[in-house]
Amino acid sequence: MTTREDLHSHIALGEDSMRQFKADVRNAESLAAEMAAFANSDGGTIFIGVADDGSMPGLDATDVARLNQLISNAASQLVRSPLTVRTENVPLESGRVVIVLTVPKGIDKPYFDKNGVIWLKTGADKRRVSSKEELRRLFQLSHQFHADELPTRAGIDKLDKLRFRDFLRDVYKQDFPDSASELCQLLQNMNLATDDGVLNLAGVLMFTERPEWIMPQFVVKAIRYPGTTIHVSTYLDTEDFAGPLKKIFDDALGFIMRNLHKVQAGRGVNAPGQSEIPESVFEELLVNALVHRDYLVNAPIRLFMFDDRIEIISPGHLPNNLTVAKIRAGNSNIRNPILTSYVAKGLLPYHGLGSGIKRALEQWPQIEFSDDRDGCIFTVTVFRKPPEELDLVNENEPNNKPINLGTPKDEPESEPKNEPEKNTEHKILEVLGSHPDMSYDDLARFTRKGRSTIMRQIARLKASGRLKRVGPKKGGHWEILE
Repeated sequence: MTTREDLHSHIALGEDSMRQFKADVRNAESLAAEMAAFANSDGGTIFIGVADDGSMPGLDATDVARLNQLISNAASQLVRSPLTVRTENVPLESGRVVIVLTVPKGIDKPYFDKNGVIWLKTGADKRRVSSKEELRRLFQLSHQFHADELPTRAGIDKLDKLRFRDFLRDVYKQDFPDSASELCQLLQNMNLATDDGVLNLAGVLMFTERPEWIMPQFVVKAIRYPGTTIHVSTYLDTEDFAGPLKKIFDDALGFIMRNLHKVQAGRGVNAPGQSEIPESVFEELLVNALVHRDYLVNAPIRLFMFDDRIEIISPGHLPNNLTVAKIRAGNSNIRNPILTSYVAKGLLPYHGLGSGIKRALEQWPQIEFSDDRDGCIFTVTVFRKPPEELDLVNENEPNNKPINLGTPKDEPESEPKNEPEKNTEHKILEVLGSHPDMSYDDLARFTRKGRSTIMRQIARLKASGRLKRVGPKKGGHWEILE
């Protein structure tokens, strides 16, 4: 029951996406649109008898009787599907009344007004659904539609026959079909193709050779930054990962592991060491990001690595009534059922629905989750320990240090051919003059040479007395000699 004190507390907070003030209501269709907007979002409360500025003129007895009838008609006859709402009459000190109209979060989304318009809340206001993507997302929320069953423009000729053949053989013990018609029928039976004979999104993501040619936005973009903040053009490592889901998973996991510290973990001095964070933690988190992201949002997954943390940023907030607390407890909600079913068949490392987050936390508790519903992103942050707290393996090269190589897309992909060795020596000396802590890998990237070439050139410079190493291999620096 809402008391007068509760009412004053709510009004003091002002209007937002959960609260709306109306001094009076005369138009039932307008009220129905407001209720539909709340039901299509997360529900909310309309305070009738409260002005926009928060003052409370209230309603008299005649208004209350009229408005309760208007509310009933609007909810039952002017919203499709009909809504069940709740009203309370809260008395004011003046003897007048405020009606507190509570609209629950809808369980049969999307809701339409009398004219067939779908409304959504945007802050304290409402707006029409104006795009196919928004409409699809509403149907997805009501489990009437799933993004991974979306038809694409890819025919079955785009199928990676070798990949699909191996999957059929290993999972179903079945041979690849002999004819195109048999293949099409099989793909339809496996929920990988539509009735029109084109691959759906799940089929493209899992079993085409170049999914990025068909759906270029569904990739992973990874950057390793120096320090703890994003830089515009300075980075240590960067790569975009495309291809079938299995390849994206393998490559993204490899990127993370190569940019983590190695620790002794009680092993001998000459042992290769173990990763500072268990690899299995990122297996669970990457599978979760690839399988449960919102594929109705045309954006890539972003992977940012810093000195103190790793962030995996997925398009789409948690679906339906899921919260961070619920996923930490092992609860789940299937957003992409076709992808989930194939991952369970061994396409990616999988240990059961809802168990991935919980398992990652058991192995590495220093993980935080952020569900940004307004920004429509879900972020997993894995915190790293400071290097001074780690028993690091003694690497045989200088520490990686940042270098400005331009934006990530400017990074060279191949080594120039037939460049005179003197030019390479000059480049090495030039860059080490301003970056004496640079690693072999950074030098290779900067000069567009292979790592072995860089090591050979540095050995030659040291032998000729033009360059020397000061301090230990780990933690020291290069010095250019006159």
